[in-house]
Amino acid sequence: MSLSTRDRLTIGELAARSGNATSALRYYEELGLIQSERTAGGQRRYRRATLRWLAFVRAAQRIGLSLGEVRDALAHLPVDHVPSAADWSRVARTWQHRIDEQIAELQQVRDQLTGCVGCGCLSLTRCGLYNPEDTAARRGSGARYLLGDEPLAR
Repeated sequence: MSLSTRDRLTIGELAARSGNATSALRYYEELGLIQSERTAGGQRRYRRATLRWLAFVRAAQRIGLSLGEVRDALAHLPVDHVPSAADWSRVARTWQHRIDEQIAELQQVRDQLTGCVGCGCLSLTRCGLYNPEDTAARRGSGARYLLGDEPLAR
């Protein structure tokens, strides 16, 4: 099915409409997140529906998905027609568990920081965020106490 030129956007038009840099659009295309058609002169032309795909990419990134995860999610959408609201909804439902986990982690960090800052003890032996002599490093990378590990007894 051939689209008229008014149904296609140049990379500059797509960048202006989507708020993405042209370099980002080229990168997204390289990753398979979006697709373009080429003119006889080799210039990229994007379907207007690409704006929806880019909005999807931006929303996914805002909740912390990697571009690889976005690509995997987009692979479940139809390529033969513009995805419907039901298509988008199915993909979004797959993220709900991930979002719930992120909310729980952020609440845990908030609660621990509030307790630490609010207690005012400044005790290095009682503080759950303190890591004496980096002994928590034996348990793995990251902020071990914030991740839920109990401080080692002194």
